[in-house]
Amino acid sequence: MQANNNFLALLILIFGLCSALYVNYYVEQTWLEQSYIYDTYTTDSGALAYKYKGKEIVISEVVPYENSLINQQNLNAVQHKPELDQQWVTDAEQQLKLLKPAFHFGLWSLLPALITIALCLTTREPLTALFSGIVVGAIMLGRYDLTDKVIIPNLAKEGTATLILLYLWLLGGLLGVWTKTGAAQAFARYMTEHFVKGQKSAKLVSWFLGVLFFQGGTMSTVLVGTTVRPLADKAKVSHEEMSYIVDSTASPIASVIAFNAWPAYIQALIFVPGVSFLATESDRLKFFFSSIPFSFYGILAVIGTLLLSLNITKFSGKRIRDAHERAAATGQLDAPNASPLSAKELQTCDVPEGYKSHVLEFILPLVTLITIAVTTFIISGSPQINWAFGTALLLSAFIALAKGMSLANLIEGFGNGLKGVVVASIILMLAVIIGSISKEIGGGLFLVSQLGEQLPFWLLPVILQLITMVIAFSTGTSWGTYAIAFPLAMPLAWAIAQSQGLAHPELFMMVCFATVLNGSVYGDQCSPISDTTILSAMTTGCDLMDHVKSQLVPATLAASLAAILWTLTVYFFA
Repeated sequence: MQANNNFLALLILIFGLCSALYVNYYVEQTWLEQSYIYDTYTTDSGALAYKYKGKEIVISEVVPYENSLINQQNLNAVQHKPELDQQWVTDAEQQLKLLKPAFHFGLWSLLPALITIALCLTTREPLTALFSGIVVGAIMLGRYDLTDKVIIPNLAKEGTATLILLYLWLLGGLLGVWTKTGAAQAFARYMTEHFVKGQKSAKLVSWFLGVLFFQGGTMSTVLVGTTVRPLADKAKVSHEEMSYIVDSTASPIASVIAFNAWPAYIQALIFVPGVSFLATESDRLKFFFSSIPFSFYGILAVIGTLLLSLNITKFSGKRIRDAHERAAATGQLDAPNASPLSAKELQTCDVPEGYKSHVLEFILPLVTLITIAVTTFIISGSPQINWAFGTALLLSAFIALAKGMSLANLIEGFGNGLKGVVVASIILMLAVIIGSISKEIGGGLFLVSQLGEQLPFWLLPVILQLITMVIAFSTGTSWGTYAIAFPLAMPLAWAIAQSQGLAHPELFMMVCFATVLNGSVYGDQCSPISDTTILSAMTTGCDLMDHVKSQLVPATLAASLAAILWTLTVYFFA
């Protein structure tokens, strides 16, 4: 069986490499205009400016749209990369917007992601699958120097460096110190004595924490995963169940309880000229929150994990049911032949002789971590995750030293923590690179650009859902999908609402908005190259592909029910 899988994987790789060479030499790039709306203001010196990632950026030059070198009319005549990377323009309604050129290779743009996912499913080896996808994407772009043209430039990006710092040094070090001090085990004992009496209560605590940490994304995943892992292991909850609960209460809950960074980011992407209820930032924020009742996938996904937490596994799929029964009957938390992302250094307790562990060694750093993350979010609008984890790590270390642990033992624990997450960190790094390449090649851009205004209005929500699911699954990012899909989907939805004379166009727009929002969440959640998917498996100690395959059924069931509800809503009420 293994030999057959290896042969199939080799065929997939050869096909990918040959196809990439064909695309590079013979397939022309299709260039498309991308426009972005920012909230601009006038500085003290009288210049126009806008804020991006907390920094003030001055707008140096603005030209009329028709004079822009990168408007769609000029891009249609382009044979090679345009001379300009971006240009500020004013349109006929004097709306200021930023134009950027982007390209795709048609259906071929999906090739790197499809090769990666196919190899992941065939070999169950994410490292080689991700690297193969990167090679295929690099060849399509003509970047044969992988180190200097692909890997190093992506590692040099601020976001990638932050991920490596956070999830290799800070998270790995904190888990290693907790393992050395026995803090995680002390917390598990305390929770077991007072709250957790078995599998059901352990999962309910995990579900509640997932809902409580509703900031979404990597922070929620890591916080919940690292917190519940020791008590869930002690209660003999399978790692497939735990990774699904952690993953499915991260981004889905953030789309429902949206008091986080999501609205501020997304509102900038949904401006549509001439639409009064999307005219200003406050209008767009109001629109976001008004659409929350239509976030059917997010609501159903959270309900699904609650049912699983109550040991109602009927809707969870065969893999999760089998995992639940296996853990209950045998105590085996992983499937046979599984390769958990969490290394053995973090699975065993190695407390020095004479050192007495205490539950506060886990609770105090955790409370500090959450307090810093929430406080910085309230003050600045963005949680300072590195500060939070760095402070928690230092506090754990100081407590251990104050209680008499030697510096040598503490450093040994820190080192074991780094070793315990290094493989997962490399996978995370490669996932970021393949996501960046997939976005640059334009797979999502191609998919959304295929829609037309003649589409029956009641079909649009489900088609937007399917397309964003594919984009997010292929790129491993929901926020990246938003940047691709919203600027194209929202004007299309408004054009269809007007051309087909809908009685309630705002409701129709809300449903279409919700489908893009939720379809992206589904694709990100289920993708084997998504950071939250990888971190859910890593922090709960699950095999990555076991996690991906086991959560596909309940997530797809929730997405299917959501699709039916969206279709019925617009058909009968729009």
